[in-house]
Parts: sequence; C-alpha cells; structure tokens
Amino acid sequence: MPLLSDLINLNLSESTEKVIAEYIWIGGSGMDLRSKARTLPGPVSDPSKLPKWNYDGSSTGQAPGDDSEVILYPPAIYRDPFRGGKNILVICDAYTPAGEPIPTNKRHSAAKIFSHPDVVAEEPWYGIEQEYTLLQKDVNWPLGWPIGGFPGPQGPYYCGAGADKAFGRDIVDSHYKACLYAGISISGINGEVMPGQWEFQVGPAVGISAGDELWCARYILERICEIAGVVVSFDPKPIPV
Repeated sequence: MPLLSDLINLNLSESTEKVIAEYIWIGGSGMDLRSKARTLPGPVSDPSKLPKWNYDGSSTGQAPGDDSEVILYPPAIYRDPFRGGKNILVICDAYTPAGEPIPTNKRHSAAKIFSHPDVVAEEPWYGIEQEYTLLQKDVNWPLGWPIGGFPGPQGPYYCGAGADKAFGRDIVDSHYKACLYAGISISGINGEVMPGQWEFQVGPAVGISAGDELWCARYILERICEIAGVVVSFDPKPIPV
C-alpha cells in the first residue's frame, strides 16, 4: 500500500501530459494569499496561453455576497517546487466580470506605469529585502523565544549560527532552494537581529517582475511554513511591546 508521501511525490509526466496550475492571488486584506488549482491539458510557459478563471470574492473580502464573482487574469508563471515536474505556480490579479480591476488590484495600475514607453526605455531594476518572523503555531510566539517571555538582547542572532542563535534555518534554506527552483531571482538570505527573524532578498529584477517574484516568494514561504507547522508573519512588529 502506498504511503501518503509516495502519492504526493508521484511524477505525473510518467502517465499523463496534463499539468496542474496553482492560481495565486492577493486577498482582501492586501497581505493574505489565496490559491486554487486547476488541470491544464498540457505544459504552458506563456501566461497569455493560460485561461482566465474565477473565484468567490465574498469569501475573501473582495466582493459582496449578492455579486461575488471575481475573475483571475494570469500574468506570470513560475515552476512549482511542491508538485515538481511541469506543474506551475501562476501569479494572478483580479477583475470584475466586466473587466474592471477590483479595488484591491494594485498590479493593474503598476502594469500601466511599467509598460509606458518612457519607463520601458529606462529599464528600472529593483532589489527588495523581505524581513519576516517565524512563529510557533499554537501560541503565535517567535521561534527561539521562551513562551510568554523575551529573548536575550540583540547581538548574537544577526547572521548567527548555532542552536541557541539560529531558529528555523531548515525552513529558510528550504525556501531559498524552492525559490531558485521556481525561477525567482532570490539573491540571498540571512538571519536578522531577533531570534526567529529572517530576511530574503529578491533581485535584481526588472520592472513589474520584481513585485510578481516577491509575491510568489511570499506564497512559497507560506506553503513551506504550512508543511512545517509554523506561522510566518510579515509584520515588522509581530509582538506588541
């Protein structure tokens, strides 16, 4: 009898041309990530070849219950490090059925700016630092902190090594490799000044791709933390003082 891990790791290319596309979008808070998967008849590398899709915006705080359909447009594709093979992650932005960007769709305005000929001619490059904190799931308290208490003063944790200084490195390294596999231009990682706090950098990336890659990297981190049973917070001050 196969184990669950055996089924998760099935290589679809051995038995079918079909692939799985995970459509990813930003929810109503502007920070929560949502996704759902669909089967495609074969591999796709060009976003313009992907079908649009829809979701229930009333369940994500992005549409009223009596008119809840929201349409996903797929502008960016990355390799899927979780399913492997030719399966893909698809970064999407959201529109009304009439084709208008919903209020939380900030990518639409950005795309207008970055596609302007004057901006294209400048070829703007970006490098983005993303700090985050890993939290113990049941108590929402940072890894490496005593429950309900506080760690020692900062100093040994920044870029530190050792069981008493670096907490969650397996998650961090898994994320690093998964982003490289996906095709994200992640350029580095490091431990930050607080126990349980880390940082990764995306870039150099050109134009709007910097934002697409950052959000995909955030999604990958959320999924890895889901597997590890750890909560990730992008809040710069996750613990009230």
